[in-house]
Amino acid sequence: MPTHFSNIAQLLTQWQSQPERVLYRQFVPSKQAWHTVSCAAVLNDCAAWQVALSQAGLVAGDRVAICARNSVPWVQVDMAVLGLGMVVVPLYVDDNAGNMAYCTSHSGAKLLVLDSVRQAKQLLALSIPMPPMWILRCEPDEALPENCWAASSQTPPTDLAFECRTLSTDTLATICYTSGTGGRPKGVMLSHGNILANVQACGALNIARADDVFLSFLPLSHMFERTGGYYLPLSVGATVAHARSVATLADDLISQQPTALFAVPRIFEKFHAKLAETMQGSALKRSLFECNVAWGWQAAQGALRNPLKRLALPLLNAVIAKKVLGRMGGRLRVAVAGGAALEAGIARTFIGLGLPILHGYGMTEASPVIAVNRLDSNVPESVGHAMQGVEVRLGEHNELQARGANVMLGYWQDEAASAKTLVDGWLHTGDVAEIKDGRIFIRGRIKDILVLSNGEKCPPQDMELAILGDPAFEQIMLVGEAKPFLSLVVVSPLGDEKALMKKANERLKDFPKWMRVRRVIASTQAWSVDNGLLTPTLKVKRAKVAEHFAQQISAVYGGGDD
Repeated sequence: MPTHFSNIAQLLTQWQSQPERVLYRQFVPSKQAWHTVSCAAVLNDCAAWQVALSQAGLVAGDRVAICARNSVPWVQVDMAVLGLGMVVVPLYVDDNAGNMAYCTSHSGAKLLVLDSVRQAKQLLALSIPMPPMWILRCEPDEALPENCWAASSQTPPTDLAFECRTLSTDTLATICYTSGTGGRPKGVMLSHGNILANVQACGALNIARADDVFLSFLPLSHMFERTGGYYLPLSVGATVAHARSVATLADDLISQQPTALFAVPRIFEKFHAKLAETMQGSALKRSLFECNVAWGWQAAQGALRNPLKRLALPLLNAVIAKKVLGRMGGRLRVAVAGGAALEAGIARTFIGLGLPILHGYGMTEASPVIAVNRLDSNVPESVGHAMQGVEVRLGEHNELQARGANVMLGYWQDEAASAKTLVDGWLHTGDVAEIKDGRIFIRGRIKDILVLSNGEKCPPQDMELAILGDPAFEQIMLVGEAKPFLSLVVVSPLGDEKALMKKANERLKDFPKWMRVRRVIASTQAWSVDNGLLTPTLKVKRAKVAEHFAQQISAVYGGGDD
């Protein structure tokens, strides 16, 4: 990516001289087939969107909200808006209507682009003033509510020129509302320069190549996917296949055979759990698998010295690793895990099988990547070294702080929160960290530290991460603030609470002795966005879970500390 870019839309216009370059793959339901989309087709439709936006009276600086699933139209609207110097407000398609309406209203969006008529009806039912709505997917005979139009009817003729205006790098590009684990979301203001700096830093890692195929399935409303799974591949001219849904992810991996993937840890946790299940029946199979992982990990670290093991490893890879990685398409050469903590043992398993997983760290306020492991220096227990152009330091309470061109402008219409989070250019992350030889280790959230009634402090996220290494646990949350002991709220198909407590404490054996679970509250009902217990980025809403299980938690601590 040229360093002189000042408008994110230049990531697209740099390929104008290669009109046939395939930038996207998209599944077309009506034809039940995957279709490729060329650079020329993307540019033409982006130009059509720009004409429609101008005809609607929008000007530079106006906000346009997008609430749609990952697709080529999402990209086209985004590029059209950015090219004209307008501001994109991405919304989570699976979020509840109340939050969507709040973000649209709070940002002052002049236009809302939606996936479906159903979404429009949900928003209009709230009786909250909403801007005009353009619907991407409408049936020919579908009745549209008042204030709604089919986006297809807004598309002018072909042979239009896409406009990419010259902007100052500090021009506001997007307002991203953080999903938050409690309270109203805050609108993170990111400039074109913020995002381009992060894209350039990601590009310097050499994890994206022009011949790559990325599979995009994390929501584009999340900056991790937007920067890593959209802008980064576009910067090098790679192809992006938009997955149909999370439910079809396994099939899409096999059919699209991606070479690069940005994903949250939960995806790898599920694959790892499936592996554990398949190894239950055969001791020989399990032994060969463990050898493949152990020797492969040593080889990846340049530490496989035994000549017999070095000879045997390619055979194991052909018999074991190839079959396992085949379930992920068989061509993945790199994966980046972010958005939450990744259990190091899971990362080592995949690395041992031949898939480098790079554990990284970031936040929306940093566009979003702050640190990540490198292909030639991968320590999964850490989140690697800081990105190129990013400074890090530890502040009070060992809080990780970051500074660089990728750090946000501030929060939209919230000067108090901006002043608290951005101090002299340093972004206060709220995460406790340790830095060893420049490598960053995240130790938990400052505000999430549990303090027991005896004064002992427990880092719930580190402990939860360790417990989740056992496939019996699907979702968990530790509780015990100001209580005499720790309890664990669990979603698991295993209903035996004593067995779950034993399994949890086995995973906590390397923690200090007071960090043990004394009670378990088990449930089989999954926490989800729909039931309000997860954020749209699948993070646990700790306060909501505590409220949901308040009666059971109260009963657990009603009998004293025995």
